[in-house]
Amino acid sequence: MDEDLLGRAHALAQESFLAGSGPGGQNANKVATNVQLRVNAYKLRLPPAVFRRLREIAGSRLTASGDILILAREHRTQEANRAEAREKLESLLEDAHRRPPRRAKTRLNRLNKKKRLATKKARGEVKAKRGKVEL
Repeated sequence: MDEDLLGRAHALAQESFLAGSGPGGQNANKVATNVQLRVNAYKLRLPPAVFRRLREIAGSRLTASGDILILAREHRTQEANRAEAREKLESLLEDAHRRPPRRAKTRLNRLNKKKRLATKKARGEVKAKRGKVEL
């Protein structure tokens, strides 16, 4: 992954600070330390394969409008949560850029193929016997 993309992602990121639960005691009630990072995935101009993986990895963090929402609230300070949110974004983008290894096809010899088909046949017969009982 290139530095240009990270720079673009950080430039496009919109941060908002929220008050919320978590460590900090009474401080948590008064100070907005939680960080919500919002980045539009379409504006990152990712290659189609990387975008597909990002969509899959992000899951429910990706909104219908294409925004990736990252919430950080582990730490007591706003700066620490801000750094954590940016790290999460970088990690997400790195994972999306990593290609999954190609799956090698299994190679069966003649006897194993025969054995596998026999097992499938036996299993099918067991399942065929299930159902309503006729009297």
